[in-house]
Amino acid sequence: MADILHRVGITVDPEDVYTALTTVDGLSRWWTEGTDGDASLGGVVRFRFGPGGFDMKVLETSPAERVLWEVVDGPDEWVGTQIRFDLKREGEYTIVLFRHEGWREPVEFMSHCSTKWATFLMSLKRLLETGAGEPAPNDVKIDNWN
Repeated sequence: MADILHRVGITVDPEDVYTALTTVDGLSRWWTEGTDGDASLGGVVRFRFGPGGFDMKVLETSPAERVLWEVVDGPDEWVGTQIRFDLKREGEYTIVLFRHEGWREPVEFMSHCSTKWATFLMSLKRLLETGAGEPAPNDVKIDNWN
């Protein structure tokens, strides 16, 4: 098994980060404008990017501490993986420890996804620090897969 790992510091309270991770409005302002569904515990949130996307079941929500999803629909490489956001306060920063865990093997698509996750985490940071994120379709295009 392989995991994607990232660490980002955001100069807002953990509660603000948590809200951006646990509401359809918040998610659509930093990840993809094509977000809908039920972001509450046990619900399924749908994220659409052009021709495809992912469905995530919300497994855990611990206010200002953790959000955990399981991918229940999407590309084969994603189905069954989990996406975790752990939050902690360090000085003026809320540290977001991100994990996309449980990949069966480190395929080339995983490399693409790791870079895209980094760009979207920076979009989350920009949203919370400046008021404007860069969700898809306005995200940074990194390659021919985007």
